[in-house]
Amino acid sequence: MATLVTPTEKVEKVEKSVPPLPEEKSDRKQRPRVDEKFKIFSGTANEPLADEVCHFLGMQRGQAQVIRFADGEAYVQIQENVRGADVFVMQPTCRAARKDGERSTSVDEHLMELLLMIDALKRASARRITAVMPYFGYARQDRKDKPRSPISSKLVADLLTTAGAHRALIVDLHTPQLQGFFNIPVDHLFASPVLVDHFKKLQLPNLTVVSPDAGGVERARFFAKKVDAALAIVDKRRVEMNVAEVMHVIGDVHGRTCLIIDDLIDTAGTLVKTAAALKENGATEVFACASHAVLSHPAVENIAKSVIREVVVTNTIPLTEEAKREPKIHVLSIAGLIGRAIQANHEETSVSKLFV
Repeated sequence: MATLVTPTEKVEKVEKSVPPLPEEKSDRKQRPRVDEKFKIFSGTANEPLADEVCHFLGMQRGQAQVIRFADGEAYVQIQENVRGADVFVMQPTCRAARKDGERSTSVDEHLMELLLMIDALKRASARRITAVMPYFGYARQDRKDKPRSPISSKLVADLLTTAGAHRALIVDLHTPQLQGFFNIPVDHLFASPVLVDHFKKLQLPNLTVVSPDAGGVERARFFAKKVDAALAIVDKRRVEMNVAEVMHVIGDVHGRTCLIIDDLIDTAGTLVKTAAALKENGATEVFACASHAVLSHPAVENIAKSVIREVVVTNTIPLTEEAKREPKIHVLSIAGLIGRAIQANHEETSVSKLFV
């Protein structure tokens, strides 16, 4: 599928002091420089983000065909030469809502697309294949919390390696320790620079950054340091999957503006209850931000009815039409950050410098 954005052609200027060669015409335009060994492909999970990244880098998205048979079986074909190329495959493993009349595509279908594209590129003799996953599905299943249950995130990491990926580039893993599940190098990107910049511009008074659980304290502490704010923690007890009961707030939030920060928002149950607990403890206003807008039903409805003033997310996952219509939900683009990380990988320069 061809990219929707084409780079602007740049014409190199010839210095007046250097005369043209006799056999060349002085009015001939030079073609823009194109690196044929640097390519970006995308599955169907978040094509607009892939197009933004390609536009940022001034290149076209690679030609690939992704279709489905009547029974739902996926078929992938790479439609251009990739022999010896440094290839990046962008595909978040998330559910994606389609236009009216089209069925939504599941997490598993997008994961299968990614695996098939990597295998096709490997068999087409690509020199190096990097799986770029703005959202890594199955990340929450990172341990055996019950008897006879799988460690699904480890299985997905193994599948990527077996398919032929040489590297992985992932935005905001659920826990940083997940990098240890991979037997290939992982570049762990953080959406915090984009989110921090947004909230710095808002200049919220008496700001306190809030972690909705103990597991997110490090993320909240880093964010609080960047925006020069206080830190608070909400202690909760999970009673069953996707259902959480908030217990109490650790830290002073009375008369302060609170910003809840998390890695993802699924049903928004935890988020809404955290915001209500902060209000009960005297918070004047409550904002929220997260890297990944999973927004499973009834997340949008929960956010709309909550005391939260604004929820800020990035475009690692495409929003549903319902979420796009909700005025409380604000989306920031992470395309520039991913684009710079891809370029750093291709040029073999430091990725960590993006977060200094």
